[in-house]
Amino acid sequence: MRVITGEYGGRRLKAVPGESTRPTTDKIKESLFNMIGPYFYGGNCLDLFAGSGGLAIEAVSRGMDKAVLIDKAPAAIKVIQENIAVTKEEEKFKVIRGDAARVIKNLKSEQQVFDLVFLDPPYAKQQIVSQIEALLDNNMLSPEALIVCEVDKKVDLPETIKQAQVYKSAEYGITKIMIYELVSQEEGENE
Repeated sequence: MRVITGEYGGRRLKAVPGESTRPTTDKIKESLFNMIGPYFYGGNCLDLFAGSGGLAIEAVSRGMDKAVLIDKAPAAIKVIQENIAVTKEEEKFKVIRGDAARVIKNLKSEQQVFDLVFLDPPYAKQQIVSQIEALLDNNMLSPEALIVCEVDKKVDLPETIKQAQVYKSAEYGITKIMIYELVSQEEGENE
């Protein structure tokens, strides 16, 4: 695993040991960023199930200003911190150990707003719809925010979750990527 391109391009990243984490392969990561970017002009990124931290680190490498990485597994937190150290810009990252739903509530109280969100939970424990709803209900997404969901290809996520609507999707082997964008009330009514 490595950072593909950008400021940290080519730097090696560690994977979380064991079977509990399923890292996004470099091939899928590159395809995913080609779908959403591939580069950014600032903004804040949230990775709710960070695993090794590879997606958020890639996003900052490609131009995001800051990233918040969340995971509840101690082994993942340790690897995330080691991978962030590889960037030599630890100040651009905030690592939080905890349950996604609880962390969303805490971030709301800090009035955090995100431009890019990654949701790549363990396949068996997905609550993506309720997590997206919580982010929307708590006004934690900028109007231009993108929400990237990585799921098993058998998982059927709705085309629309409140004001978030799928605008791109792709399948890679057993993995499906669904990218939501926010639509204004007027856009939703005009369709």
